[in-house]
Amino acid sequence: MRSRDGRVVRSGLSTGRPIIVISRRLLLACLALAPTSSRGQEGEATRRIVLGTATPGGSFPAFGRALVAAVNEVDPGLTIEPRITKGSTENLALLREGKLDLALVQGEYAFDALNAQPTSGSGLTVVAPIDASPGLFVVPKASPIHGVEDLRGCAVALGTRASGFTLMGRTVLLGSGIDPEHDIRPILLDDAGDGAVQVRDGRAAALWGASLGWPGFKTLADAPGGARFFGPAPEAVPKILALRSSLRRLTVPAGSFKGQDRALETVGSWSFILGRPGLDDAFVSRLVRAIDQGRNTLARHYAQGHESDPRNLVSNVPAAWLHPATAIYLREIGAVPQ
Repeated sequence: MRSRDGRVVRSGLSTGRPIIVISRRLLLACLALAPTSSRGQEGEATRRIVLGTATPGGSFPAFGRALVAAVNEVDPGLTIEPRITKGSTENLALLREGKLDLALVQGEYAFDALNAQPTSGSGLTVVAPIDASPGLFVVPKASPIHGVEDLRGCAVALGTRASGFTLMGRTVLLGSGIDPEHDIRPILLDDAGDGAVQVRDGRAAALWGASLGWPGFKTLADAPGGARFFGPAPEAVPKILALRSSLRRLTVPAGSFKGQDRALETVGSWSFILGRPGLDDAFVSRLVRAIDQGRNTLARHYAQGHESDPRNLVSNVPAAWLHPATAIYLREIGAVPQ
């Protein structure tokens, strides 16, 4: 017997109670309406994955938007939901708690976290690179400040409290012989975008930041009067590199910012997309492939999008830190992890 709502009802022979059998059409309709989740239904079935970025006004939210655009163009079946966070330190905690699936983490914090993990067992993994983030100070072009030594006694916006870029800035100052707590007046920001505002209105004499795509740099470079960028003095670079294994010598090409007519030598580190413990292999495989194939789209939306090439992982992180699916993809394309 068939009821009005399409169910097939059969009378129980021994109990007299109706036994309800869901029709195949109704069952499929119910399954189609069921919500998908990045927990428990991953791999090919994943529809939604949560990505932690950082506070508004910084490069991580900008990269997150570019990543969504690139992945959607290459593999529309992957839905990445960017989520604003306080930055790298909170992202690491949320990843460990399983409250994020992916997160953008700056190199200093990524290296510290991955170095501290046991070598065996499930933990955080490197899924893909973001970019090499050269660190620079920026001041108004009319400022009397021309180098790191001139920052003594000045108010310097170092970044947000939870940002790895802030940690990098402190390291650069220490390696340059400047105590970031006492030799300058450090300003820690609630939102990364506030730093450029404070330089423009005079509350800060200089701003520290990293990454060619960092919005604060562009804001000051495009401001009336222009801006001046500088890194640490050449003699300070070896001392800075000795303080942290994550740091590298980096060059900012001439013309990277408006009014910058010569290349700048500085230090910086790579930032990464990290995955939570147990992140599904099938999803990561699809994501890394989409990132590789979508680098042109990434570059249209983010200044250093081409640096998100998965091949850049080979020389910048130990193979043991890679997500297994990322390592497999690198071997497939001939970029064998060391």
